[in-house]
Amino acid sequence: MSLQYHFMESRGEGRGVRCIRSRTWGQGWAADWGARSWGGLGILRSYRHSAAVRLPLPLSPDSQKIMPRPIHVALIGQKFMGRAHSNAWNQVGHFFDGPRPVHLHTVAARDQSELIPFAKRWGWDSCSDDWRSLASIDEVELVDVGTPNHLHAEQALTMLAAGKHVACEKPLAGTLADARQMRDAARKAKGSKTFVWFNYRRCPAVALAHQLVRAGKIGSVLHVRAQYLQDWGGPSTPMSWRFKKSLAGSGAHGDLNAHIVDMARFITGDEIHEVHGAVARTFIKERAQEGKRGKARSDVDDCVLFVASFKGGATASFEATRLACGNQNRNTIEINGTKGSVRFDFEDMNVLHFIGPSDDPRIDGWQRIMCTSAGNHPYADAWWPDAHVIGYEHCFTNMAADIVKVLSRRKPLVPLPDFEDAYQTQRVLEAALVSARERTAIRLSEVK
Repeated sequence: MSLQYHFMESRGEGRGVRCIRSRTWGQGWAADWGARSWGGLGILRSYRHSAAVRLPLPLSPDSQKIMPRPIHVALIGQKFMGRAHSNAWNQVGHFFDGPRPVHLHTVAARDQSELIPFAKRWGWDSCSDDWRSLASIDEVELVDVGTPNHLHAEQALTMLAAGKHVACEKPLAGTLADARQMRDAARKAKGSKTFVWFNYRRCPAVALAHQLVRAGKIGSVLHVRAQYLQDWGGPSTPMSWRFKKSLAGSGAHGDLNAHIVDMARFITGDEIHEVHGAVARTFIKERAQEGKRGKARSDVDDCVLFVASFKGGATASFEATRLACGNQNRNTIEINGTKGSVRFDFEDMNVLHFIGPSDDPRIDGWQRIMCTSAGNHPYADAWWPDAHVIGYEHCFTNMAADIVKVLSRRKPLVPLPDFEDAYQTQRVLEAALVSARERTAIRLSEVK
């Protein structure tokens, strides 16, 4: 039997009017009443009836405007990505003047001891221990899947079958077969949009690199070299789902190489057509079981390196590891062209390094571009004054803003990855694993 909760809370006094938000959940979801203020105008909002009720407050001409229908979002998962996604949905309306408001409707997860505090902390109106119940909530328009990799397929397929839009954490799935099934279901679900949280696309510096390379500022692409190095997966790190092939699909490869393969495809606009060779290693084969005696077997890769080539002729190298001491989150990519280069390092995420043609050798060399200038750099106008930097969590909020645009039939600032797009990255990951296992080159045409 599933457990469902609704929250009741008092809001403070505002211009002499006391506002109560009543929150309920489930079939026949009654209403979400909230006092909101736009330009000194008090509006009592009913999300169910999409009606704006005027209160006896000073009114402005804007009071006659009909507020757009909110996007009711539900989330599956309450751990690391659950926090990141919740924060994004919470913040997007505060910083972006989007075409539709976002309403955090319901969060679903198994751990009841953490679920209710999580829902209250992050602003979810209700919670449930049964993720399948989200499919039957008519108000919910978008379901966000923020769970371990092996759960993505079943959860996404269920929500697509119910007619929901789906945003899924990366990688698309733990296996190519699951990813293919998700792609095929998305193709058939004509009324549903899909999204995959490759959040690094939404770093202003990465989005700018995409714009510069696509505009021909570095000429034809010749080389791509990318690394994603972390150091948290050492011998003292206890067992978790990330070290189990049945749950994660792969280790550092699906966790980290997925990001840099996506970034390479995104920035260049080209597709990898062959993996020429790969090496995959598991260095730590046993790990302590957290809270238990004894050890458990770790059967995923600790590191994967591979070389590849793009259809356009560029060569590429990719390396991912969680055992690179001193590199806590070193996500780097450099792209060299016939006229210039771009270089990005997430540990200095607000900066893009660029070199282009110069007719004066005295000033030739790399430029360090601080990508925080409103009106000049992607997403910068939503945040802070020039050189007031942003962080990891802002990339998720930038993506949430673009999802809102797409669901409002508007164009995102830069392309959003959908299940079709993410499936192409999954094919590259699979080709690298097959290449490492068989010690041979693998053409992407062989990976269906």
